[in-house]
Amino acid sequence: MAETSPGDSQEARRAPRTPGGRPARRHGLSARGERRLDAAGLVLFVVFASAWAWSIHYANTAERRGEPIARPSSMLSAALTGRDVRATAYLTDAALEAFASTARGASGKLQVQTVLPGDTLRADSVPGDARVVYRSHGAAATEPEARPAVPGIRAVAVAIGNAIKPVSNLNLITLHPFSAKRQGRIGQYLIGSWPGERGASGPSQAPPERYANPRGFIQVMRENQDTRVSEHFRLRDFLTKGQPDVWPKYLVLEMRLVDKLELVLSDLAARGIAVDAPVVMSGFRTPSYNVGGGNTEGRADLSRHMYGDAADLFLDSDRNGTLDDLNGDGRVDTRDVRVILDAVDRVERSHPTLVGGAGVYGACCGHGPFIHIDTRGYRARW
Repeated sequence: MAETSPGDSQEARRAPRTPGGRPARRHGLSARGERRLDAAGLVLFVVFASAWAWSIHYANTAERRGEPIARPSSMLSAALTGRDVRATAYLTDAALEAFASTARGASGKLQVQTVLPGDTLRADSVPGDARVVYRSHGAAATEPEARPAVPGIRAVAVAIGNAIKPVSNLNLITLHPFSAKRQGRIGQYLIGSWPGERGASGPSQAPPERYANPRGFIQVMRENQDTRVSEHFRLRDFLTKGQPDVWPKYLVLEMRLVDKLELVLSDLAARGIAVDAPVVMSGFRTPSYNVGGGNTEGRADLSRHMYGDAADLFLDSDRNGTLDDLNGDGRVDTRDVRVILDAVDRVERSHPTLVGGAGVYGACCGHGPFIHIDTRGYRARW
């Protein structure tokens, strides 16, 4: 039992008490005054609740009669009973992610998809009467678009009526079509010509579309070059080297490559290898750069880098500018690259649609060992 002092008992006897013997809850009020205050509060609550209910009833019945509705009543009715609000209650994060799962690829880590002007993402799993819409970043006042006609990067959202819910970490990039290239350039950016423009075709074992001219180009500006295409990669990671002062730049990037890279990283991470800092040494190469830019030794006339589905990379979690010691033998050499190659083999067995080439390269010419990975459509190793 808690101890009480004589002073505590005297104070308790002086405190106002309710009819039930309990001390009054409000200091400075008698029991009678507190009852009056409670009664006044109840009356005020009933008045406001009645007015609220009447406003909703009036708005709904007036709407059915075709009468104009006063703005305050209309806003109140819409806020509490509108179809858009009721419907968006079903657009939970789980529902949005179910829709986005296709766009996120086999890895579940893609954050971008690309389409040509006038196209849109598949919406098979969008719930109810919802629809997919897109909105330019930083332009909340603009009307959402169902099928963007102008190239650019837009946030993806799902809408029911006038209510919109964004899909987290997912953008749509509308490409500049291949026809935007004129005389080997788009604007001031030099690109060159693809083998297909000269009538060349790919190897007989390759799916023909893998060696066709690209669908289009991602416009990359200083302001958007850090846009994430997946959990570990950004647009700037895949840009062609050269033309440093020319902006905007134009990029060919197939998301199946990014998906494959993320799957390889996940496979390695599951085996205890640090994958937080992958470095892309070479991603997309314009045909012009592939022919004459930088060190051209070993470049193929049909290099997959020109088609946006190849990357030369290494893992550099210790940030020392070269490949990590992945096999733990105290040295950095091609045996560490083969640790990544083993992961590529496992990914291709699990995901045949991502099959492609992989090559092991040793240290040379100012760089350390690295691996080449692509999705050419048939298996190749070197």
